[in-house]
Amino acid sequence: MSQYILISRLKVQNANAIAGFTWGFPAITHFLGFTHNLERKLSETCEYSYVSLSGCAVIVHEHHTHGYGEYDVQFTQSRNPAYFKEDVLKIEQEKGVSVIEEGKMNMTVSLLIGCNSVIGNRRDDFINWLRKACLTQRLAGGSILNNELNIEIFSDSTENLRLIKRKLLPGFVLMDRANYLQEHYGNLCQTNPETELLDAWLDFAALKKTARPKSDLISKHLLALSKNNPVDICITALQNEWQQHLAQQPYHRDSIPEILKSHFANLELTKAHKELLEQWQNYLAPNENTDADWESLPKPKPGYLMPIMTGYKAISPVYDKLNDIKNARDNEPLDDGVNRKNPVCFVEAVHSVGEWRGVHRIKDIEELNACLWHYDHEPNWYLCKQLTHTSDHLPQSNPTETETESETDFY
Repeated sequence: MSQYILISRLKVQNANAIAGFTWGFPAITHFLGFTHNLERKLSETCEYSYVSLSGCAVIVHEHHTHGYGEYDVQFTQSRNPAYFKEDVLKIEQEKGVSVIEEGKMNMTVSLLIGCNSVIGNRRDDFINWLRKACLTQRLAGGSILNNELNIEIFSDSTENLRLIKRKLLPGFVLMDRANYLQEHYGNLCQTNPETELLDAWLDFAALKKTARPKSDLISKHLLALSKNNPVDICITALQNEWQQHLAQQPYHRDSIPEILKSHFANLELTKAHKELLEQWQNYLAPNENTDADWESLPKPKPGYLMPIMTGYKAISPVYDKLNDIKNARDNEPLDDGVNRKNPVCFVEAVHSVGEWRGVHRIKDIEELNACLWHYDHEPNWYLCKQLTHTSDHLPQSNPTETETESETDFY
């Protein structure tokens, strides 16, 4: 691409915070939809119809979910004005209207949109047009609160990289890590061929903890030995082996180093060592009555990883909306003299893995280009991807239709 359009620090209120199985941030489809709608408006103008947009990077600066609770988060609900017949009857009966169960959030984000066209000397007029167009749209179902947007256009040169990064700091860019999921799934299949892809995804999505038998007396004993004998090589090796063992997760008694077993086997049973040796025996052979410390299991890969929704998968054939599907959107034919029909297809959400990566870690213009998300259309698949990753992780499917029209509605 030749240029970037930077829309800095959009303040969005009441954006959708639930995406498929995930919550806490809108799906990436919302941001690409925002970009796609801008491009459609551009194509309808006379002066900017030649401008083509390509991809969108999402950088978050601040977010706040409308909910309460530290771990078991509950969304704050509201009773919206009644418009269903049932709600009107409830009001007539002096009852409250129904609670609309939804998850909302406020956020401050920046959008870096790729542009394949050269704006030339009409840059100021184009920015003014973009500012008005953005303020008339919603982002992820939320309202844009900025009175005046800060929009700038940069060429994709190395000289502008530092300036773009400075505009985006402090911030975190959302990266596609579907390759992490593919790699982890392959590793799990090597140990257990019956592993499903959902199991691998849950290792990234779930917060897992494991029990380790109490070992505070053991740690104090070895630390005291190390302080009293700082030059003793054997004592130093004993302490190092114990620290390395504690760093291993999850706990497994077969991984206890032999040097530790030998040390405590030769330790004299005295009154001072009685509780220590009891704890050591429980550490070697724990049971359901053994006191334990709970430790968080790390994710399969390092980084600020999170589950994300990245698109949709068709679960039905493409139907004729007018004849086959009742109560579909745009159920009437277009009033243009031609009985054109929009097809409809039922879908389910596709989930993957993403990473929030600090903007300061972007090193060159190629890495900046890799931050942009793009649409990827395949038979029965409607996905958002970054161009650095392939679709090899997708399971092969038998398409029910050879083609899916771009106007198809997804439910």
